[in-house]
Amino acid sequence: MDGCTSKLEAKHYKSDVTPIWCPGCGHFGIQAAVNRAFAELQLDPAKVVVVSGIGCSSRIPAYTTCYGFHGLHGRALPLAIGLKLARPDLTVLVAGGDGDGFSIGGNHFLHACRRNVDLTYVVMDNEVYGMTKGQPSPTTAPDWDSDLQPGGTGISAFRPLGVALQSGANFIARGFSGDLNGLTKLIVQGIKHPGFSFIHALSPCVTFRPEEREWKTLTHASGEAITSDFQEASRRIAADDGLTTGPLYAADRRAYAPPVAPLRDTKTNLSHIQAEFRL
Repeated sequence: MDGCTSKLEAKHYKSDVTPIWCPGCGHFGIQAAVNRAFAELQLDPAKVVVVSGIGCSSRIPAYTTCYGFHGLHGRALPLAIGLKLARPDLTVLVAGGDGDGFSIGGNHFLHACRRNVDLTYVVMDNEVYGMTKGQPSPTTAPDWDSDLQPGGTGISAFRPLGVALQSGANFIARGFSGDLNGLTKLIVQGIKHPGFSFIHALSPCVTFRPEEREWKTLTHASGEAITSDFQEASRRIAADDGLTTGPLYAADRRAYAPPVAPLRDTKTNLSHIQAEFRL
């Protein structure tokens, strides 16, 4: 904090609002990792903004002491991009889910990767619409059988890492909510890396996908160093089983940062602004 010499800890980024996620939800781990990452970077809460859309994952802004914006369904990324371009001095983290980010917000995801604005996007993926009672999401396997979709959708699952790579994301990684230290490290790397950073965070939904508890034993570290080679990253993604964790790709493409006009004189009144728009 400004003028403060004491070291900030993860608890200083945690608000007094009690999360309403289901007991055992993976999102608790991701929230903890976000707070730890902020503390490791010693970010001033007054200069951090957490932006979200709609869904279980998107409740995160209320659970932090940073500034937050809870936006419309699927629209977190354009809101965050506008904010970052207007206030490049702020650290902007976007929190979303597989439905919010890859379905209704899918088009924004593609272009956020392409634009490469300097922000970090953490998608908390549980492969189901948890808040609306268990419908298949874009990342749900085509043969997942449920009461709402007997026999499965038969539709190929969305592959976030491949889409992010092909669309131009500057930093790509996958983490697991049950690996707090590993996920914290990825979020720190994402925030520090210039340009658009995408972190795919596997987060079990114990209510509608109880079988995802097995991710604790099925997720595995890649064992390979992060690469800046597009072809090598493509090869790894093609061989990925969807449960490989760790940093995947880090490019050196320059972040998009257009010139920012100076802030208006605070004494400017509404009539002066209206005059600029008169025909």
